[in-house]
Amino acid sequence: QLQASGGGLVQSGGSLRLSCSVSGRISSNNRMAWYRQVPEKQREFVAVVTSRGDANYADFAKGRFTISRGTAGDTVYLQLNNLTPEDTAIYYCNVVQFPQWNIDYWGQGTQVTVPA
Repeated sequence: QLQASGGGLVQSGGSLRLSCSVSGRISSNNRMAWYRQVPEKQREFVAVVTSRGDANYADFAKGRFTISRGTAGDTVYLQLNNLTPEDTAIYYCNVVQFPQWNIDYWGQGTQVTVPA
């Protein structure tokens, strides 16, 4: 199971740090990611980090968001800086792991709201 937290209401230009912890066994070879979704739109990719620490970001996230992993490898963080109203969404964490890379595990989502 994945448990996400850290969302909230923040003014434009503010910051939040999202966390997602994994309970249960997880392969040491995995990718942890964040996605986000607004009503009536498809879920979109935000950032991903591999178990080796390699990270990739969506263009809108580059320079503002930072994904990282906890030292035990069972937690993923997303630091959100310089937030804008366009970042308002439910943020979901995601894990895929060796050997079943085609199986997605999702957290329940955490709401981030940046008022206009």
